[in-house]
Amino acid sequence: MRIVSWNIRAGGGRRVLGIADQIARWAPDVVALSEFRATPPSAELARALAGQGFVHQLSTAAARQPHVNSLMLASRWPLRRIRLRAGFAPDSGRWLLAGVDGPCAITLGAMHVPNRVTGRKLPFLDTVLGVTHTWRRGPALLVGDTNSGLIDLDEEAPAFDVEEDGWIRGLEAAGWADAFRHLRGEARGYTWYSPNGGNGFRIDQAFVNRALRPRLRDARHEWGRAAGALGRRARRDALSDHAALLVDLDAVTREQSMVE
Repeated sequence: MRIVSWNIRAGGGRRVLGIADQIARWAPDVVALSEFRATPPSAELARALAGQGFVHQLSTAAARQPHVNSLMLASRWPLRRIRLRAGFAPDSGRWLLAGVDGPCAITLGAMHVPNRVTGRKLPFLDTVLGVTHTWRRGPALLVGDTNSGLIDLDEEAPAFDVEEDGWIRGLEAAGWADAFRHLRGEARGYTWYSPNGGNGFRIDQAFVNRALRPRLRDARHEWGRAAGALGRRARRDALSDHAALLVDLDAVTREQSMVE
């Protein structure tokens, strides 16, 4: 089972067909998109994904606010939207939780954490951290653009503060491992580059809980490429200013497969 998490930048714009083509080449089973919008380009992308077999779709985009960055889940298997306890609302449009009813049944959470300047970032992080500490829903994966990272290890220039660093370490303490770090240790890898300084930051992550961790096979970042773009002519940001995160899961644990 492959899950692709990708910030598609401002609803996709004229890039949506290229984005859809790249998603097809990655051959995922479920797609989680950040900065999906209630705009014609995003609607076109949703239709293109449905044509690829992602007929089960959920979104937080609202027609009354078409240009607001939102989330979308698209799956080859049925999706069940999950709403947590009354009053849980980390940030309108930036949190989407669903059960994926496939061969590897899991709960998948997509998030797009607000920037620090909004004043909404820390409350959002605290709310999500609280959910992970009280999780009782079995195997689960949280993915998305968190605008956060570990100090030094996930940045080429100083940007992350102790709250953001502490949030990721708090998830780990609650049993939710950063999938990339779990598999690759202290390897460097960046998913977004600042437009002015050109410094890299790893701000797109997937967090896997203890129940799902035995099924984790791979987690890596890849930049989208326009069809036919090769070598030095291939612009890293041709389709988005973010790299996508590809997470591969086994349908059953290795221990289960040995027993069977």
